[in-house]
Amino acid sequence: MKLTWFGGTTMRVHIGGAMLVIDAEGAPEGIDRAELLSGADRQMSFADLAGLEAIDPARWAPRRTSALIDESDVPAVAVYRAGAAAILVDAVGEQPLLIVTSEIERMGRWVGNAVVVVAGAPEALPELAAHVLDRLGPKLIAVAGPEEAVDAVILRVKDLLDGTGLMALEPGLALEV
Repeated sequence: MKLTWFGGTTMRVHIGGAMLVIDAEGAPEGIDRAELLSGADRQMSFADLAGLEAIDPARWAPRRTSALIDESDVPAVAVYRAGAAAILVDAVGEQPLLIVTSEIERMGRWVGNAVVVVAGAPEALPELAAHVLDRLGPKLIAVAGPEEAVDAVILRVKDLLDGTGLMALEPGLALEV
């Protein structure tokens, strides 16, 4: 999985052989929207999550790799709405990816192996990251925010990590997870 954050909630995700673009409309000034969308298999927006299939994140489970004889028309990458402000990406053979922009309530045990990206308003990122760590305990949390927000997140969550990895996304630089 490769994550490229451009600013705000705009990002490109390479996962399971597909390229997803999130919030291309909100791309920061200086980002060529056509270039951002070039080669994208799918695009979505936090402003219009209604277009995504809703799942109950407390009952959901990642798909398992199937035997070749059992292959079907099931897409290699599935994207879901996991609550009011979260996108869940499920790619066979990859860790679940959860992108959140506000507090979330319930998740199943699967989230212990997930990569969670916190994004949105920079001033809200420290509390959002603390909430994610307190409620979810993911394998890795990635912060999509400016340097000052990342510094504030680190100060806020340094004693809450308890084995969870913490990474900072930098604008325009891909992070391979």
